[in-house]
Amino acid sequence: MQWTDTSTFEWSSKISNFEAKQKVGRIVAGCVQSGQVIGIGSGSTSYIAIQEIAKRMKKERLHFLGIPTSLEARMACTRTGITCTTLLEHQPDWAFDGADEVDADGNMIKGRGGAFFTEKLVDGAAKKLFILVDPSKIVTHLGTSFPVPVEVHPPAARWVEQQIRGLGATEVVARTAPGKDGPVFTEHGNVILDVRFADIGATLEKDLKSICGVIESGLFWGFKPEVVIAH
Repeated sequence: MQWTDTSTFEWSSKISNFEAKQKVGRIVAGCVQSGQVIGIGSGSTSYIAIQEIAKRMKKERLHFLGIPTSLEARMACTRTGITCTTLLEHQPDWAFDGADEVDADGNMIKGRGGAFFTEKLVDGAAKKLFILVDPSKIVTHLGTSFPVPVEVHPPAARWVEQQIRGLGATEVVARTAPGKDGPVFTEHGNVILDVRFADIGATLEKDLKSICGVIESGLFWGFKPEVVIAH
């Protein structure tokens, strides 16, 4: 028996630059072919892309599988009828996702939505990656507008903060959210430290990952995605 009311799966706020993001969503939807496995990203642009993919799926009776990068993405897939699978079962032929910042070499900061651990797993496993952004996300240097999110095992938070400051961090802040007491917890039960650096170099991602207690960072270095810009 199927649920008849899925209205709670709608995006919770007004989406900025909707028309431009819809154009990008249609470009991504045009890449879908039957038999593929697709990594499905998180965020508002990815949400719109899911809607456009679902329209084409129903119109052309396409059969494919999606690997969502978050509960938010899985709920959107469920609402639109996209069948989901996991990395345990399939490798994505390609993936699409958003980003908070992208530099000229395709290096990125991701994680404002808190799903960067799974995003990095799925995006890294994909044979090709599309990153969907608006022009404000294109930067000369990473860290221009956004801190680097770091997912941390909760009991290790103080130790990790100390070690991160040793890497030259200028600010380390535990992420909180409006309407909630205490820190934000990820889907994996971890906390997020938002970290600012005066300079983000090529070794920083590995340096952060080398700290015991760090689960993942929101630095996506060396992915070389195809960046699709919503104008």
